[in-house]
Amino acid sequence: MEKSNPYAKQAILEVVENQLKQNDPPETRETLNRLIQEGYSAPEAKEFIATVLVAHMFDMLKNNRPYDNSKYIKDLANLPKLPWD
Repeated sequence: MEKSNPYAKQAILEVVENQLKQNDPPETRETLNRLIQEGYSAPEAKEFIATVLVAHMFDMLKNNRPYDNSKYIKDLANLPKLPWD
């Protein structure tokens, strides 16, 4: 099995950081705070958020779909349950 690309992972986590800094969407910050309150560390919570982001990017590219903000927000609200669970 291939290992993940550390550069890609860092780039995705940077997108999450930008969402948090810009508070766009605000649900990213809300999700981070909720996951931390549930006992996850900040890095773990950010990786959960990044996983949702990657799942949405993959779906957009694979199915030639536009970004669906409402679905992204719904999937954030369902964390730590992952979109494919």
